[in-house]
Amino acid sequence: MAGLLLYCRSGFENDVANEVQDKAGQMEVFGYSQTKANSGFVLFNCYQEEQAELLANKLVFNKLIFARQQFACKQVIENMDVTDRIGPLLAACEDFPLCGELRVEYADTTDGRELSKLCRKISVPLRQALRKKNKLTNKDNSKKPVLHVFFTKTDKAYIGFSFTNNNSPLPLGIMRLKFPHDAPSRSTLKLDEAFQTFISKDEHDVRLQGGLQAVDLGACPGGWTYQLVQRGMFVQAVDNGAMDEGLMETGQVTYCPEDGFKFKPKKKNVYWLVCDMIEQPQRVAKLMATWVAEERCKEAMFNLKLPMKKRYESVQGALAIIEEVMQANQVGKYLMQAKHLYHNREEVTVHLRLKSNSSSR
Repeated sequence: MAGLLLYCRSGFENDVANEVQDKAGQMEVFGYSQTKANSGFVLFNCYQEEQAELLANKLVFNKLIFARQQFACKQVIENMDVTDRIGPLLAACEDFPLCGELRVEYADTTDGRELSKLCRKISVPLRQALRKKNKLTNKDNSKKPVLHVFFTKTDKAYIGFSFTNNNSPLPLGIMRLKFPHDAPSRSTLKLDEAFQTFISKDEHDVRLQGGLQAVDLGACPGGWTYQLVQRGMFVQAVDNGAMDEGLMETGQVTYCPEDGFKFKPKKKNVYWLVCDMIEQPQRVAKLMATWVAEERCKEAMFNLKLPMKKRYESVQGALAIIEEVMQANQVGKYLMQAKHLYHNREEVTVHLRLKSNSSSR
């Protein structure tokens, strides 16, 4: 058995399965997905075992929408003797390359989190044993593969490795953020995570600097506006609802009681357009693409609210609309990224900007 194991949010297993099946097929790597509802992970079994490593290396993780983490799964160990888990785990990675880091993890589910104590307990002795076997460097080495042990039961674990240039550096693939006590809503964490996910840290001082002009469509009560204000930007908050009084008192927010689909800025000085409106994803996608294509803004960050079923297909349809708008406006190269972030629920966050304004990232 060999395949690609991917973490995801509980309930999104079928979306991950559809996506990896699609992407792997485009690479002419064939197999089938094993899914269990609300398990928080998917295993894509390759018909040719050697192609598991190919997928882990060449299937670009940052372009996957619904996956939080991926690694080449080489073996699943079941019915482990709970008095000796180290032995079978060591034996399973006999043919692995020298790795630079060990991660012992679990699914982000109620059942999975019950294994967190076990994972922490076993990490130290397993790390020491792997180093004695020359399967793990004496110190963490970011240039070497990451060795993964993924427990689903106290006596069952999937084991494999990922490549540091094609995985998530975060534990469980999750960016955990603290909710600011003065933010008007928890939705503020969505935009914070999006900025940290899609924009490299070395560009924050330029692309998220104070003084930039921004527009927040569907702003009320101000969760996303809060993130812009905290970074020193000036915001036109567009909505017919009421804005948070604290945000209005900053002097950085101009309230525009208008329909977000009809609003147009009076000046061409808007850098950021952000949008978290509860609308059909196709309609939002067309609006955002139009803003960018017509250069009403430099960059756009927005959420696509998804249906309960066929979410992957819904996202693909919305992204296709964006491409159509860009082509219709004869836009050359542009950057588009989409991700189901940890703080998202039934939605996917998309980042869009013209390539001419982009770095090489």
